[in-house]
Amino acid sequence: MTTMEHDEIREALAALRARDLPTHGGRTLAYVYDSGLATADAIGREALAAFSSTNGLDPTAFPSLLRMENDLVGIAGGLVDAPKGFAGVVTSGGTESIFLAVLAARDARPDVVEPRMVLPTTAHAAFHKAAHWLGVEAVLVDVDPVSKRADADAVAAAIDERTVLVVASAPSYAHGVIDPVEPIAAAAAAAGVRCHVDACIGGWVLPHLQASESDKAAWNFAVPGVTSLSLDLHKYAYTPKGVSVLLHASAELRRTHLFASARWPGYTMLNTTAQSTKSGGPLAAAWAVVHHIGPERYADLARQARQATLDLAAAVAGIPGLSVAAPPDSTLLSLVTDDTCDVFTVSDEMLARGWYVQPQMRFRDLPATLHLTFSAATAASSAQIVADLIAATASARAAGPVAVPSDLVAMASAIDPATLDEATFAGLLAAAGLAGGDGAVELPERMAPVNALLDAVPPPLREALLLGVIDRLVRPSD
Repeated sequence: MTTMEHDEIREALAALRARDLPTHGGRTLAYVYDSGLATADAIGREALAAFSSTNGLDPTAFPSLLRMENDLVGIAGGLVDAPKGFAGVVTSGGTESIFLAVLAARDARPDVVEPRMVLPTTAHAAFHKAAHWLGVEAVLVDVDPVSKRADADAVAAAIDERTVLVVASAPSYAHGVIDPVEPIAAAAAAAGVRCHVDACIGGWVLPHLQASESDKAAWNFAVPGVTSLSLDLHKYAYTPKGVSVLLHASAELRRTHLFASARWPGYTMLNTTAQSTKSGGPLAAAWAVVHHIGPERYADLARQARQATLDLAAAVAGIPGLSVAAPPDSTLLSLVTDDTCDVFTVSDEMLARGWYVQPQMRFRDLPATLHLTFSAATAASSAQIVADLIAATASARAAGPVAVPSDLVAMASAIDPATLDEATFAGLLAAAGLAGGDGAVELPERMAPVNALLDAVPPPLREALLLGVIDRLVRPSD
């Protein structure tokens, strides 16, 4: 390690950042959310820096953080019709909010030895992570193949005496549709089971569309039986990452994810979330941005993002080879291809034209799709997105679908992920075109062949392969 001067550090950071996806301008249609408001970005950065050294571990030491957290929880609760006496916490992101919802449901039922939660197959993968970490079995229920919404009757039928939680999405990330929350929550309530609504991506935008789209089915705390709800501020509240909110219908429901330990000679540890030490910077930035933008501008930003989504969905109807997987309920759009091309090649072609759109792989009977998240800043470029998507799809059709050798798929599919050794993994890396020197991973410029292979193998092997890739990528350089 060498000591660097300020100018050297700035130059080095700029060089490192140069290969990243852009976070502003609306060209990255996943991962980032851009309001297009320079003043909101500026106040967010200012608050982030001002509170970066504060610590949310002890709210009595930093009462400013407690006040801002309670304020944000109150604002979020008002958006989603939270009942009187509701309680919540600010977390580091949607995954932590989901983790705590599962933890609270599990620990509220100590009588259940082998707890389960019922998930539509389109529920976010964070629930699978929570299941793995917390020892809660995930019971997967297929969704309607046309609407991509959860099958409420199938969800109800999957609830048994070991079920501690039932989940619905508003909307689902993969397809951008809202599950039928009312019958799902009713089934959960009838069985005495908690019902969590994952509104991480929709919770801050759907309420602001309510005035213009009042025909949508209820999905929040207005639905009897909904006991908790997650919504992220670093998505459509357009705050710096990472800030999410987990809300419970009552303080009693929240209690089982709070933690205390006095069983050591140090300070008594008190935690409302999974974290202990946590910077107050993201919380303060979220508070500043939320108050700067305000309800009226949030409604305007939501309408812009929604209109961009609807415009592209309408345009897709005229693009040969491409169609909408399901009519979008919010600001997310999922696209499928016919047999003349594949979503992985379309994704590469869009990236070559300056747009990041996210390829999503098949699962069970659900086909591979192309995911687009629209933020307010994307709306100004709607016509250009359409033009480039037409050209990208035409190029993909000219190339034809990626042909994955059947013998390679057969060989890969025959591998037991639990016994995948280094030699076999190295061979798969080479076959997938990912092998670099000295056993390292080298990512190609065009990912379609790699993604097509991953799409063709069973999900457990896909997981093992990608874990091996990330394990090799996240290592210090020599």
